[in-house]
Amino acid sequence: MDLRDAEAERNMEPNHSECIYHMAVDIGGSLTKLVYFTKNNDHSDDESEAGVSCPVLKGRLNFKKFETSKIYDCLEFIKSMKLHLGGSQQQDGLERQITAIKATGGGAYKYADLFKERLGISLKKEDEMDCLVAGADFLLKVVRQEAFTYMDDQKQFVQIDQNDLHPYLLVNIGSGVGMYKVDGDGKFERVSGTSIGGGTFWGLGKLLTKCESFDDLLEQSSRGNNRAIDMLVGDIYGGMDYSKIGLSSTIIASSFGKVISDNKDLEDYKPEDIARSLLRMISNNIGQIAYLNALLFGLKRIFFAGFFIRSHPFTMDTLSAAVDFWSKGEAKAMFLKHEGFLGAMGAFMSSDKHGLQELLVKQQQNPNNMLCCD
Repeated sequence: MDLRDAEAERNMEPNHSECIYHMAVDIGGSLTKLVYFTKNNDHSDDESEAGVSCPVLKGRLNFKKFETSKIYDCLEFIKSMKLHLGGSQQQDGLERQITAIKATGGGAYKYADLFKERLGISLKKEDEMDCLVAGADFLLKVVRQEAFTYMDDQKQFVQIDQNDLHPYLLVNIGSGVGMYKVDGDGKFERVSGTSIGGGTFWGLGKLLTKCESFDDLLEQSSRGNNRAIDMLVGDIYGGMDYSKIGLSSTIIASSFGKVISDNKDLEDYKPEDIARSLLRMISNNIGQIAYLNALLFGLKRIFFAGFFIRSHPFTMDTLSAAVDFWSKGEAKAMFLKHEGFLGAMGAFMSSDKHGLQELLVKQQQNPNNMLCCD
């Protein structure tokens, strides 16, 4: 079985030999995530289309995301790919209308009538937190090289022993941030969170830089210098460290603090510097809160997920640096390859029409059944 991002498939029909069997959606405040499963009838039982050995399933999981503010783009994609005409249509040559799909997130309520009106699909709502944790557990257990660390521009995959996975802290960074202590399959509690998350970064960034999208804001941040905006320890101590309490001169003493003493207007600052400072401020804050919660509950593993991260090097590096700083090097931040699709994956798993539960069982019996991702 192959897992892939379907970003390139916006205007493509499924391959003639492929059959779409199942899909699920996670409609969040900022982004809508879609997961769908296709089977290919042209390959043998132990080889997927991509040539990745999988003795259990023939097919692949496909992932797609949209801005929720452009929900009609999502509906059009579903229609163009005929995702609403799934099921067993390939068996008798007839297309059959799916009557309902699993959905999670606040938008499953907000846009239920729209899906029914435009596609004739009812949204069968699943609990958002249940889906999030179920999706994380599935990916961590069965996907090879799903988890990794990232610090100082170095990416290192982490081997996960599914028998020693729990407990862990799951930090989901979406529009806001939720933190969950996961003790076992279906056993979790929300232990903390903060309203300062991806929506904050996007919202303030839009106000301050006039950026047109989240990705545009991230791109700007990659070219910026936060030292033009942030007040550092060295700015306070004449370029010196505050060594007595272990603060180097480059540590941020106050995010956006340098603006106080500058006699400048907003337009005098570079948008990329503002974006960089904003991203560092929010990432540092989330990393610190995450570690303090892990410390409070005695958790050794911290997994960061959510589309705020976007596999963005500076974001991951900042989250990792925050955890490293506050833990004095004793803890490490870990990230997920399919970071933004946990909720959609969990909703997908809640309807066992696709055989993934069988894959979980087989993987427990034989670790070689783990999925491979490009």
